[in-house]
Amino acid sequence: MAALSRYAPRYALRIGAPSGSEWLRVDRVLEPDSPELTELLKRDHDASGHTSAHANALSLMSFYAGRAPATALLLWALEGRVLDIRPENLWVRPQDGHGLAEVTIRSATFLPGGLHTLYDVVLTQHLLPLSAELHRRTRAGLRQLHGGVAAGCAMGFCAATREQEAVSPKHLLERWETFVAKAPGGLARLGEVTEAGGKLVYLRNTCCLYYTSDKGAETVCGSCCLTPREERLAAYEAGRPIITV
Repeated sequence: MAALSRYAPRYALRIGAPSGSEWLRVDRVLEPDSPELTELLKRDHDASGHTSAHANALSLMSFYAGRAPATALLLWALEGRVLDIRPENLWVRPQDGHGLAEVTIRSATFLPGGLHTLYDVVLTQHLLPLSAELHRRTRAGLRQLHGGVAAGCAMGFCAATREQEAVSPKHLLERWETFVAKAPGGLARLGEVTEAGGKLVYLRNTCCLYYTSDKGAETVCGSCCLTPREERLAAYEAGRPIITV
């Protein structure tokens, strides 16, 4: 499991319950009105200069979902095993900018079962309740929040195809299609993983509104639905992940 980090930094995972106030246990992040989620929202806001709580929530969801479950998703894709990342066994450490600096689990144990167990620990117990709490706090639309979940989970598959030492895009595309086909939250309708430039990329059907922030003004993400599909693919083929409007 430790070797997965060679594919991309997002797959690095610490083992052992951490100490220190900078670490947030995920089951506490998910509690209504938790100070832990308030802290994550504040850090994302400060990193971007969001002009609305709605956009703040969508940005947080995409970055968070792209990091917290990434190791478990890739491990399932490669070996079919489900790492125990239930919220009570998972801690995250936010970084000063977007997203998470580190993720740790209590111990490297595996849960019985396959894909439906993965759905349970990644989506049903974790990312979908987080979406619901962000919706309650900010009124950000659930479809858009689930779009961030889909985009983040997709990166758990796509990122491993992008470094010099990479996993076969064909294999990970097949595993993504298996994962997303019956995923809770309607994730299959919210975007598409495809190959471009010899790696996997994600094309969103929802927008995270990052372009409305102070830091993101006049740009849209390379995966954004505001750009026509063929233009996005051409940009990825050319190695231009950010498109200026």
